[in-house]
Amino acid sequence: MRQGDTVAVVSPSGPADAAKLRRGAERLESLGYKVVVGEHALDRHEFGYLAGDDAARAADLQAAWCDPSVSAVFCSRGGYGAGRLLGLLDWDAMRAAGQKVLLGSSDITALHLSFAVELGVPTLHGPMVAGDVLAAEDGPEPRTWESLRAALSGEPVRVEGDRVLAEGRAEGELAGGNLSLLASLCGTRWQPSFAGKVAFLEDIGEEPYRIDRMLTQLLHAGAFDGVRGIALGSWVDCGDPYPVLADRLKPLGVPILAGLPVGHGSPQMSVWLGSLGVIDTESCSLTGPNSDGEQAR
Repeated sequence: MRQGDTVAVVSPSGPADAAKLRRGAERLESLGYKVVVGEHALDRHEFGYLAGDDAARAADLQAAWCDPSVSAVFCSRGGYGAGRLLGLLDWDAMRAAGQKVLLGSSDITALHLSFAVELGVPTLHGPMVAGDVLAAEDGPEPRTWESLRAALSGEPVRVEGDRVLAEGRAEGELAGGNLSLLASLCGTRWQPSFAGKVAFLEDIGEEPYRIDRMLTQLLHAGAFDGVRGIALGSWVDCGDPYPVLADRLKPLGVPILAGLPVGHGSPQMSVWLGSLGVIDTESCSLTGPNSDGEQAR
């Protein structure tokens, strides 16, 4: 992205806080972007956990993606609800709009997966506009902010982990996101498949037995068949998930890098899904391509 590009902010999941959304938008404007906010971005459904009704949230997302003046669509926050939109979107119209940047994480995993299947475009897994790490009153978390700025500018991506569950080096398209959302899409047309890819997984607030259950579901569904490597992000408020992660994933016989600050918590580093990723347990790092497709060193 370049200075002067237009970013549309939408709320496909939970309702955004107005003050945080305003601060987040102002910080994006400080990078030289023009920010427009979706008509229903601050709506609140009667259920409380949705940002307006499904039709309105889907309309905002589709209108932003199909607007020729918009270069990127950023999600205001996660929560729950993006999966409810997948059957309401006109994928043919969105496909005709061409490649743009979609930014989000957590519940937005539903969009990362469906955009990969339906549109075939890379998407950016990173912090959201009205989230605490970008929109805190005292400023954005520095490492998070720099990682997002660099990713949007097309600079090489490099994220360091803090532990290794299985040694080795693996290269392939990076795919995945929030474990709960990945499991929830099993049995749908957007079911995850990591064949020939590096799988990325993270979650928040899940007990180890629930992580076990979701990994087992994905294993039984064949999602990990042919996976080349696994990158594990943050596991905030999940107790100690690593014994379960090792038990379920090490039998796959591929390199597993863990402790990447990607997902929830702080900092939240940005990584491109649907683009080449390399995990190297010797350097304990995940690297991705720059805008020219070259690997970070």
